[in-house]
Amino acid sequence: MSEVTTNLKSQNATRKSLIRKIALTGVMTALAEVLMMLEVPLPLMPGFLKYDFSDIPALFAGFACGPVAGVIVELLKNLLHFIFGMSSTEGIGEVANFISGTFFVLAATIVYQRLKNTKGVILSLVFGTAALTIATSFVNYFFSIPLYEKVCGFPLPAIIASCDEANFLFSIKTKLDVILMTFVPFNIFKGITISIIAYFCYLPLRRFFEEKKDQAKEAEPEVSEEK
Repeated sequence: MSEVTTNLKSQNATRKSLIRKIALTGVMTALAEVLMMLEVPLPLMPGFLKYDFSDIPALFAGFACGPVAGVIVELLKNLLHFIFGMSSTEGIGEVANFISGTFFVLAATIVYQRLKNTKGVILSLVFGTAALTIATSFVNYFFSIPLYEKVCGFPLPAIIASCDEANFLFSIKTKLDVILMTFVPFNIFKGITISIIAYFCYLPLRRFFEEKKDQAKEAEPEVSEEK
């Protein structure tokens, strides 16, 4: 009888943990969508390239509930952004944002899952920023820019001219220049600033998440060895 009770309590704890993860992922998705709407232009960057903080909730979901939760937040926020008619790029920007955000969140949360301490948070964000910058460079070179040309009628010369006009520090004349002088600095800046904010915001919340997990473990009854 005690074994049945133990199994039921274990199942109940698992169910509560799943419900909590789903709820947290939903809240983080809503917050990510709100932050995605608050995009702003940056100096030295063309008008079509906007900055937002929507990857922070995805990071939090990934840190608290695992990499899959972070990717789900990245997916849902971009779907909502497109469905609600907020896309000005025929969905191209949302797909690119999802791919780059997924690399960022996956790299960061996988590292954090292996090293759950202050050093782990720092390393995870460093790896996340590197993954974001590298992945976005390839995504924009082989996916986004060609599709902007074909789908949105935004030819490469116009993209180059827009980037060159915005950046008075460097001369941008080729597609590769656009990647190296525009997208790489943009994503390094984005990764670093998001990482700094995430670091200082998540550390106070980390104890809350860890306490919840510890409580769940404590709530699980130990199986008695007595027969």
